Amino acid sequence: MRRINNFWRRGHKWSLERFVITLGAIGITLLMPACGSAPATPRSTDADPAPVPLVETVKVVSRQLDLVVPLPAELQPYEAVAIYPKVTGFVQWIGVDRGSRVKRGQVLARLEAPEIVSQKVEAQSKLQNVQNQRIEAEAKLAAAEGTYERLKVAAGTPGVISDNELEIAQRAAEAARARVVGLRNTIEAAKATLHSVEVMEGYLRIVAPFDGIITERGVHPGALVGPSGGAGAQLPMLRIEHISSLRLVVAVPEAYVSGVTAGKKVAFSVSAFPNRSFTGTVARIADSLDSRTRTMPVELDVANPDWQLHPGMFPTVSWPVRRPQPSLFAPPSAVLHTMQGTYVIRVHNGSTEWVNVKPGASSGNAVEMFGDLHPDDEVVLRGSEELPPGTRVTSRAGRWQ
Repeated sequence: MRRINNFWRRGHKWSLERFVITLGAIGITLLMPACGSAPATPRSTDADPAPVPLVETVKVVSRQLDLVVPLPAELQPYEAVAIYPKVTGFVQWIGVDRGSRVKRGQVLARLEAPEIVSQKVEAQSKLQNVQNQRIEAEAKLAAAEGTYERLKVAAGTPGVISDNELEIAQRAAEAARARVVGLRNTIEAAKATLHSVEVMEGYLRIVAPFDGIITERGVHPGALVGPSGGAGAQLPMLRIEHISSLRLVVAVPEAYVSGVTAGKKVAFSVSAFPNRSFTGTVARIADSLDSRTRTMPVELDVANPDWQLHPGMFPTVSWPVRRPQPSLFAPPSAVLHTMQGTYVIRVHNGSTEWVNVKPGASSGNAVEMFGDLHPDDEVVLRGSEELPPGTRVTSRAGRWQ
């Protein structure tokens, strides 16, 4: 019985092994025809052509720049003077103070200087003395000339008057005449000296040089004052400003100076009157730029009859910007900024061209373009570095105005 079981086990194992081997052989046989009947398709080595990009383009337009930009400015008095006396003296009286309105020629203060008074008295005395000497000399001249004329007549009779006596009389008359001439010159010099002292005495009266308002007062009665740089000149006596007309000084940037013309009316506003607009007229143009700020000072005349505007205010000026000739404009989105420069991408014959440009002033949704561009050139609406020069593109019209 044991032998029968062992034989069965050996027989079963052998049958299972043969079964597995048989299945493997059948699978290989089935697979071989399938692999052989469909040859492998060769892989393509050529890349598919890239699609031509579609871009929106707009045309460059030519028009006159008409732009208004806000610029800061400063109001200044039309005339302003720090008043110093022309002579040294003490303030005797001062009749104005800060805020006083004055007229031209009005006496503002009086000084006292005793030495000037004494100089005037001395000059008057010298003049009077010289005038008395001239009267005496003229009398002597008349006597000498009379004696000479009588002797000259008598000399016509031989033996009455000697030639020596006649010559002495002639010399005496000439000397008297020369003395009179000298005294007359001395009188003129004395008059000039007296006039000079009187002018200095007039300097003791401080008068207003023009109509205006006193904005500063630095002295009081009894103070020692004098010319600028001299004794008693630490501070000016007064400061007067003419404000019925004002100067509006505007620092115009370099980019906007080409449209500055004299006589143009310009509007401005001040924070003290937010709901009002004022105007000034371009009157003086510096025609030279400040090297530090790259701006050009321009002065406008502003009428201020009611004195509502004041020097020192900082208005905002609505400055009109114009060019002497029309400019080319394109949308700001067309400008491409790179490390190498600033460009717009022009489309010509279906290919892109990079044009180096310099942007100018912006007017609404357009910006000035300065470069190798022409009116009606087509540029890409949205510049991109993904469109290098020479790229073939398909364009369609965009909108930007």
